[in-house]
Amino acid sequence: MFKIGDKVAHPMHGAGVIDGIEERTINGCTREYYILKMPTSEMVVMIPVDSCDAIGVRPIVDPEAAESLLDMIGSIETDMTQNWNRRYRENMQRIKSGNLLEVAKVVKGLMSRDSEKGLSTGERKMLHSAKQILISELVLSQKKTYEEVEMRINAVFT
Repeated sequence: MFKIGDKVAHPMHGAGVIDGIEERTINGCTREYYILKMPTSEMVVMIPVDSCDAIGVRPIVDPEAAESLLDMIGSIETDMTQNWNRRYRENMQRIKSGNLLEVAKVVKGLMSRDSEKGLSTGERKMLHSAKQILISELVLSQKKTYEEVEMRINAVFT
């Protein structure tokens, strides 16, 4: 169980800080919810306490692991299929896994593809989401600004 002030990562929304734990009744069902504030997007997410494991909520990576990921992002191997439908599904699975390395693979693969051939609207949205998820966790882990982390990631592709 997490406590107020813990920094956690949600697979589909990115990293945030647990701002509170509240009991709410939704559709006649009373449950406890974590109130997760997302500092990079000003969004608030309510997560049922008893569903955290199933959703994939986890503590954020430590600063050393974050630094290691940033150092190796340029050398990450990406193998994306040419079939856009399969590629989209595989990338969505990687994002939903909640594994930061898998999210980084999606970001790198889509950024590379964008510079070579361009992206469809759906893949452009996916790239934006994956980047938000990746950067939000690195920002909280390393106590850096969003812009600093984004510039470091973008520098790999210039």
